[in-house]
Amino acid sequence: MKGTSLATILLAATSIAAVACQQAEQRAAAPSPVERGKYLVTAMGCNDCHTPWKLGEKGPEPDMTRMLSGHPEGMKLPPPPAVQPPWGPLATLTMTAWSGPWGITFTANLTPDQETGIGALSEENFVQAIRTGKHLGAGRDILPPMPWAWYGKMTDEDLKAVFAYLKSIPPIKNKVLDPVPPAPAGK
Repeated sequence: MKGTSLATILLAATSIAAVACQQAEQRAAAPSPVERGKYLVTAMGCNDCHTPWKLGEKGPEPDMTRMLSGHPEGMKLPPPPAVQPPWGPLATLTMTAWSGPWGITFTANLTPDQETGIGALSEENFVQAIRTGKHLGAGRDILPPMPWAWYGKMTDEDLKAVFAYLKSIPPIKNKVLDPVPPAPAGK
C-alpha cells in the first residue's frame, strides 16, 4: 500500500510540475503587443499601400526608408485617366494614391509623427476608426481601398497590438493630401 501511495504521489507531483512548466513556456513564448502588432501589420499587407513603392533591381518594391508614411508629400499627380466599366480602380506606381467612383484617395501616414501621422491619436480613437470606418472614429468615411470592414472584425487585443506596433516605429513627417471627391455627374 505504501508503495502504491508513494507512486501515486510521485505521479501527481510529476504531472503538476509538467503542467506548470508548460504554462510557463506558453507565457514566455507569448509575443509582446508590439511583436504581435508587427506580425499583424506584415500579414495584413499594410506596407502594400501605406509604404510608397519604388523601382528596385527586381521590379517594384516597398521603399522601407519611408515605411508606412503614406502618400508622399509634394508628389504632383496628373488627373487620373477615365476608366469605363467593367474596369475598376487605378493606383499610382507608388501604390499610395487610388482613384475610383469614390474620387481619389491617398494612403495615410501611419507613423507616430505627432503632426502628420498617428502620433496624437489615442488607442481608443484608432480602434474606433477601424471598427466604424470613420476617420478618427467619428469623422469622414475611410475610403477605398482601405479594407476597414475586414480589419474591423479583428479582436480588440489584435487592434491594440497593431496600434502598439505603429506607435513603436520611427516617426516620419509626411503630410498626406485630403481625399478628392468624385467629379459631379456629367462633368
